[in-house]
Amino acid sequence: MAICNPARIRVSTIPAFVRRCATGFLAAVCALSITVEPAAAQELQLIRDTEVERLIKSYEDPILVVAGLDPAAVKMYIVQDPSINAFAAEGQNIFVNTGLLQQLHTPNEVIGVFAHETGHIAGGHLIRDTNAISKAMIPMLIGMAAGVAAMLAGAGEGGMAILGLGMSAAQAQFMQFSRAQEGTADQMGQKFLRETHQSGQGMLDVFERLADEEAMSAYKIDPMVMDHPASRERIDLLQRLVDASPYKDVKDSPQALHTFRMIQAKLTGFLDPVDFVLSHYPPADKSEEAHYARAVAYFRQPDLQQALAECDALLKIEPHNPYFWELLGQIYVDMSHPEKGVPPYQQSVDLLPDAPLLRVSLAAAQLATEKSAFAKPALDNLKIALRQENDNTFAWFEAAQAYSQLGNEPMANLSTAERYYNAGAMPAAAHFAILAQKKLPQGSPDWQRASDIMAVAGPESEKHRH
Repeated sequence: MAICNPARIRVSTIPAFVRRCATGFLAAVCALSITVEPAAAQELQLIRDTEVERLIKSYEDPILVVAGLDPAAVKMYIVQDPSINAFAAEGQNIFVNTGLLQQLHTPNEVIGVFAHETGHIAGGHLIRDTNAISKAMIPMLIGMAAGVAAMLAGAGEGGMAILGLGMSAAQAQFMQFSRAQEGTADQMGQKFLRETHQSGQGMLDVFERLADEEAMSAYKIDPMVMDHPASRERIDLLQRLVDASPYKDVKDSPQALHTFRMIQAKLTGFLDPVDFVLSHYPPADKSEEAHYARAVAYFRQPDLQQALAECDALLKIEPHNPYFWELLGQIYVDMSHPEKGVPPYQQSVDLLPDAPLLRVSLAAAQLATEKSAFAKPALDNLKIALRQENDNTFAWFEAAQAYSQLGNEPMANLSTAERYYNAGAMPAAAHFAILAQKKLPQGSPDWQRASDIMAVAGPESEKHRH
């Protein structure tokens, strides 16, 4: 799939979390009566991009502070999914669909959704969901037992009816619990918005839209409608909370709107069909966001000259924008001109030195030149990036390449062990850790790290083997 990031928005998959809403419970119920889909279909496609990640963190962090939560402890993930949705998951994680960022109209609407999800975390709803699901399972299991007994006794249709009643009772019990949580999260979210001097209108507008969708159709409803049931009573309460806020009429600044539209253009350029991008942002449109979207679309087409022309236009407008330099570097590297890609990537790192993804992309470009003079600088960049993101599997992959180019096979093996360890591939992690430890100086920090990986990965790989 497309890589969405001029600093290399990389795609990864993780097991889907059980959501803190009714759909997570319903999926578990439905699995009893339908064929379970392959595991891959139940994974989330995640993308990485420094620009998008920093923007959504800038929206969320002030909310977390007034909610009494540590911004460093709450992780935000971008999910490649065109539907409008966001959800909190156990462990203080917030997942944001690209569709939410692309289809909402203002930063205030996005921030309103984030405030609501923060309400779920601050309210402890993620922990309580487990108990609620357990309680809701009781009537379903009783219904199953009774239904199976009836079917064994020869009452097939009656048994199926009893099964259905048990499932309906379980669903109703959990939905009642879920609606109460949604209302609490609304109220807490509105409180957080007031305390950060922001309008609650955006949250109201989003959930009112969901209420309209819910009323119009019971089929093909946006996932966020199912995750956040928006009854008329709920909308009326939200309206009263918004009207009572002294910050009701606070609007997004022109700069905030511009930054948001640039993100939307970038995501559209990377994720939507090229023909759609070029029709939505035609050449006659000379706005900055149009140049951004077209630069990415031409790059994907691929049309190197047109993509470079659009990048040139962007850099004339904002010569000190690290993300424009990042895009230029990615275009050159992905078009098989890594030597030309190194200087713009270096410029992006110089402008934003604390961004690990930019350093990893620079290092990848340096190593792609296959010039020995770049191996040491690439490794230095990777070491800095890995101090900030030690679980970045692509960075460990590139580190292994850098060590190999420098002729240091023990450290190349250790880097490969780290890569597999962070990817959860324990047999491979143990294998490469053993290879590394054999040739590393005994007692050294790297030798000890190889031992640590073996201590964890070894038993895990044995479980897999049996």
